[in-house]
Amino acid sequence: MSHWLFKTEPSAYSWDDLVRDGRAVWDGITNALALKNLRAVRAGDSVILYHTGSERQSVGVARVIAAPYVDPKAKDPRRAVVDIAPVAPLPRPVTLEQLKADPAFADWDLLRLPRLSVVPVPADLWKRLMKLGEYT
Repeated sequence: MSHWLFKTEPSAYSWDDLVRDGRAVWDGITNALALKNLRAVRAGDSVILYHTGSERQSVGVARVIAAPYVDPKAKDPRRAVVDIAPVAPLPRPVTLEQLKADPAFADWDLLRLPRLSVVPVPADLWKRLMKLGEYT
C-alpha cells in the first residue's frame, strides 16, 4: 500500500464535502507530473487531503476505492481520475508551517514542488504526518 497527498482548494471541494458525499471522483488533474503520480495510485492506498489557499493544512485521511481510469468528462484520454472515500479527519490539522519547520520533510515534493497537486508520501513521512496530526 502506498500513501499520497491530494491537494484541493476548500472553496472548490473540501474535506467536509467529501464526508458529506461519502465518496468522490478525484478529477481535474492536468499537470503532467501530477497525472503520472495519479496513475500510480492503487485501490486501497491511503490519501491525506490537503487544503490549499488560505488554510494550507492537511485535514483528513481518505482511502482510494477505485484505481485510476480515464476521466469520462475529459476529451483527453491521458487525463485520469480515481475514486476516494473519507476515513477520518485528522484530530489536529497539520499546517504547511509545521511541515516547513520539521527537517524530516525538507526534501519532500510537497515543499520542493509546491504547485504539484498529487504528491507521493514516503512511509516514514506518512508516519510522521500521522503523528503530527495525532491520528492513530
